[in-house]
Amino acid sequence: MTVLSTFTPTRIEPEQIEQFQQDGFLLLDCIVDPTTAHRLRGEFDRMFRGEFEIGTLPDEVNWQEGKSDPTLTRQICNGWRASRLIASIVLREDFGHALARLMGWRGTRIMSDNILWKPVGARSLNFHQDNSYLSWYEPTELCTLWITLDDITPDNGTMELVRGSHRWQHSEPEGEFHGPEDYRAPMRNAARRQNLEPDIVPVAVPCGGGSIHHGWVWHGSGTNHGTSPRRSVVLHAMPSDVLFKPANFSRGTGPIYSRYAKLGSLEMDENYFPTLWREDGYRTKGIDAFIGGPGVS
Repeated sequence: MTVLSTFTPTRIEPEQIEQFQQDGFLLLDCIVDPTTAHRLRGEFDRMFRGEFEIGTLPDEVNWQEGKSDPTLTRQICNGWRASRLIASIVLREDFGHALARLMGWRGTRIMSDNILWKPVGARSLNFHQDNSYLSWYEPTELCTLWITLDDITPDNGTMELVRGSHRWQHSEPEGEFHGPEDYRAPMRNAARRQNLEPDIVPVAVPCGGGSIHHGWVWHGSGTNHGTSPRRSVVLHAMPSDVLFKPANFSRGTGPIYSRYAKLGSLEMDENYFPTLWREDGYRTKGIDAFIGGPGVS
């Protein structure tokens, strides 16, 4: 049985670190309050209609109203570039601090965000390990904070995490990501090769709750068979000391995010991969001005 942890970003407890190291994830009771969740749902409505507050197009817009397959999960990547409200969540300093504590990092940058909306009846997302898509930077590490904007039950296509799978052998991406016939197949194949029995844990949490998972944890989600949608905001974070690996730009998500590489340098540009928190007190200048400070409207 998995118990929900109380989430206080600035005070990650030793027991939570131990649980995270053992299971590869934490299930959390409350990350954002109901009012914030309500406002974020309204922002989802606008963004999936193609209405972007700042006028900047996110890096990936994989679904738009009136144009895309309604049976697929709606997805936008790096919505923070187009919405100050999204930015006020995924660029939070205390979230960066919490993920660094769990991962043993000296600091945290945002790699990307995900804006996900799975309507009733929408199909599955393939099981995968996030780190297997990220060979374009090093150290190739990721930690994900997943926040639900709806009450989530196991039957409405919630994310499923495989306990302890961050300690499994690493695998390459396999199969169709959006809407596969058998979304658990890649994970089962990996488990079979290692003679392991997967322990699948659904992220069933109230609105505003969620999870944190390690970049090598196997995860995916089934069809939404429930009576309500499943909407979530996701922060994918990486260590603050990462560098580009140009030889691998052609793999995984490298072709998308390599557009931000500096000429003649492996350094990551903080305009595109800002530092959220670092143990020496550093945080990318301009973040708080960009999101409008505490009074975002």
